[in-house]
Amino acid sequence: MIRARPAFPIRWCAAAALLVATAPILAAQERSDTTVLPEIVVTATRYPVSADSVGVTVTVLRGEDLRAQGIRSVADALRQVPGAQVVQGGGFGAQTSLFLRGGESDYVKVLVDGVAVNQPGGSYDFANLTTDNIERIEVVRGPGSVLYGSDAISGVVQIVTRDGRGDTELSATGEGGTYGSFRWEAEALGGGEALGWSAAVSRRTTDGIYGFNSDYHNTVASGRVRAAAGGRTGAALSARFADGAFHFPTDFTGAPTDHNQFNTERTTTVSLDVTHRFSSAVEGQLLVGRHAANNEFVNPPDSATDFNGFSDSRIDTRRWTAEARGQLRLPADIRGLAGVSLDHERQANLQRSAAEDPLTRVDPSPERTNWGFFLQGSAMPVARLQLTAGGRLDQNERFGSFWTYRTSALAFVTPSTRIRASVGTGFKEPSFFDNFATGFATGNPDLRPERTFSVEGGVTQDVPGTGVSVSATGFAQRFRDLIQFTFAPPSPGAPNFFNVAAARVAGVEIGVKLRPTAGVEADAAYTHLHTEVTDAGFDSGEDATFVNGQRLLRRPDDMLTFGLQSTVARRGRVGAVLTVVGSREDVRFASFPDPSKRLTLPSYATLDLSGSVAVLLPGGGVPGLDLTTRVENLFDKSYEQAANFRSPGRTILVGVTTHVR
Repeated sequence: MIRARPAFPIRWCAAAALLVATAPILAAQERSDTTVLPEIVVTATRYPVSADSVGVTVTVLRGEDLRAQGIRSVADALRQVPGAQVVQGGGFGAQTSLFLRGGESDYVKVLVDGVAVNQPGGSYDFANLTTDNIERIEVVRGPGSVLYGSDAISGVVQIVTRDGRGDTELSATGEGGTYGSFRWEAEALGGGEALGWSAAVSRRTTDGIYGFNSDYHNTVASGRVRAAAGGRTGAALSARFADGAFHFPTDFTGAPTDHNQFNTERTTTVSLDVTHRFSSAVEGQLLVGRHAANNEFVNPPDSATDFNGFSDSRIDTRRWTAEARGQLRLPADIRGLAGVSLDHERQANLQRSAAEDPLTRVDPSPERTNWGFFLQGSAMPVARLQLTAGGRLDQNERFGSFWTYRTSALAFVTPSTRIRASVGTGFKEPSFFDNFATGFATGNPDLRPERTFSVEGGVTQDVPGTGVSVSATGFAQRFRDLIQFTFAPPSPGAPNFFNVAAARVAGVEIGVKLRPTAGVEADAAYTHLHTEVTDAGFDSGEDATFVNGQRLLRRPDDMLTFGLQSTVARRGRVGAVLTVVGSREDVRFASFPDPSKRLTLPSYATLDLSGSVAVLLPGGGVPGLDLTTRVENLFDKSYEQAANFRSPGRTILVGVTTHVR
């Protein structure tokens, strides 16, 4: 075993102390009487409410803040969320997974403007998802299957696109730096209450962190149009397209060996959302969406003497979504929600053995349909106590019926003190490979969904007149019926996949927000997590993926982030984010003649800095001009997020932005 390093190295403690010491100095600036409006969230309840009026745990990341910090990927943004562990398996563009509250990486439902973008069975690669044209990112922690069905075991992440309100704004950005990195972006938005719109396009390229075959590029285009008619009817059409290619020299052990293999991903997500208010008490909504993803792996021969030959395989996935919801608003703070949803999933696997051959289908194009029916009600039976309860029935053509529920309570002890608690269940459907695999493995069409039971409780305390808010949440989840693969099925021709494993998770999340004065923001988030395998299923031995009584892989016991942002003399902005991740268990996969080995990855800490200065202010038809800089991993820390795959070192990016308002 590798001995873990201290979770808080001395130099990082010094850096944190410096940041904390800076806060009081900044706080001494003149206070402003600007009123801060409450944050509005939609994902937690399926209708707009203030974030401090829901009984579940929600974090909102504002797109404007992320862009000001130079954060261009959703994965990097999520690192600041309590309970979220983001793991990138190598350099820029590598497979990037999210582990939320200790759950598996396929336990989070990911939505773009209400449309699910997960692969069937829950997996999602965040490598190509950028913050372009994003209004906000909402993260609901805890099971959300009662409103979103499959995959929402540990939480829901929703990306909301800007719809444009106010004067027309145009901007263009170009930046470059370490690793041959370059990025450009153009954005436009505007409109009013009757019509609003936004559009953005960007491209990022980099040579990568390895000496060869490590380049990455990603092109993104997004847009949204919103219209309202007669004060009762509204509609919004949004679309997001991404086309990325990731070249990687490493094999499955992390060793650089290949000079020309690469992955590509092309995705298109379209959403149409129509709302009509029938009366002051009744409102209806219809959502129709489609997500298409083409994921391809290509490995040409490295040379004429490369006997591995040519390899090209592609997976085409299509998801269609249709959902109708009705909302009821009654006196005494009574609200009701009822809905029905239809999800249809289809996947095709294609291969070719030579560059001159066409891609041909190698499976019967598996598909499945799921109907969901859900109800939710909220009321305040007594003063200062809000109760919410909901239930859902999913009817899947593969595994039949599955029930989920969630109840929550929110008590307003005082105007500045809120106590919340919730209990709920969630599920994740099997992947297409689990159900339909052929060839070296045989799928099991009779698999049950993986499922969870969760409880949580928390308190939020606002300190009046100080701009300080503190929240603490404790939670526990139990995962059952985890699907595992076995090389030795019980009989010849029997499936290789069964519901056998189980695990449990418990933890504490603490968040602190400080807004001491206008233009100064500080946030801190700490998570302590305990994970334990309670049934290893088919796995055996101390180096297995699942070991009874041991931790789940890649989940640290402790995580800490501290961020500080401040305006400087009205023309500048500076920011810093300190991230500390504790030790994690992982498996170093076999490389002949060495066997696979379970090990402990040491803790690590990184410090990112960002800044901008307005050289020219826009006005009178003259465009503004900003100079920007961002430094990631300032002290060039060498660390691994996944065993044997190193992460980028110090990265410096310098850019310029011009904008017209």
